[in-house]
Amino acid sequence: MATTTAKKHSANKKSSRKYSPAAQKDVEIEMKAMKKGQLKSGRSGKIVTNPKQAIAIGLSKARKEGKKVPPPKS
Repeated sequence: MATTTAKKHSANKKSSRKYSPAAQKDVEIEMKAMKKGQLKSGRSGKIVTNPKQAIAIGLSKARKEGKKVPPPKS
């Protein structure tokens, strides 16, 4: 009986997902490019080796495409 009430409450709960699955896919693509050594940063064109920077590039591209991603920290 307790499991049915838990299911009802979880169904009513608002989604707390920060990023859309499409945005996650963009980040995944950028990470794979970084691991292959093909990901380059903006103006300078240097090869990206930092995983955090690769994630930031993926999220930035997702934002430009209008996918669900929270705004960057300022």
